[in-house]
Amino acid sequence: MMTNPLRFTAVMALLGSFLAAPATAQSAADSAGIRAAALDYIEGWYIGDASRMERALHPELAKRMVQDDPKSHKSVLNQMGAKELVKYTREGGGRDTPVKRRQAEVSILDIYRGAASAKVIATNWIDYLHLARWNGRWQIVNVLWELKPSEARAASR
Repeated sequence: MMTNPLRFTAVMALLGSFLAAPATAQSAADSAGIRAAALDYIEGWYIGDASRMERALHPELAKRMVQDDPKSHKSVLNQMGAKELVKYTREGGGRDTPVKRRQAEVSILDIYRGAASAKVIATNWIDYLHLARWNGRWQIVNVLWELKPSEARAASR
């Protein structure tokens, strides 16, 4: 039995589009919740609002950065938890960052069911966030961050 090649190609393309589509589509509410958590995090930092920061973070947050140890020249993993970050925010956070320089660009990279990835471009660094829908609200569970090049050079001095 001979199959029509054009029909076969069309059926395969249609099937491929179904397989490539996410099993659970993101909703506008999910996007809004993720963006709100990311903005509570970065704007809370800039204005020293510990309640906004705390609202954005899961209590077991891990915020990490890979840096080079100047003595051993090996990578080290620096980290802090939610309590530390809320404390630093309460103590003033990024309030000394001039308002005109405050950058808070949020990009949602991916959402699948109750998990999401987002990127925050701040004044001196870039954060990659992992968020989870926790008790009906989006909260940041992990942050991996890097200083921007000029800030990284200044930090190593």
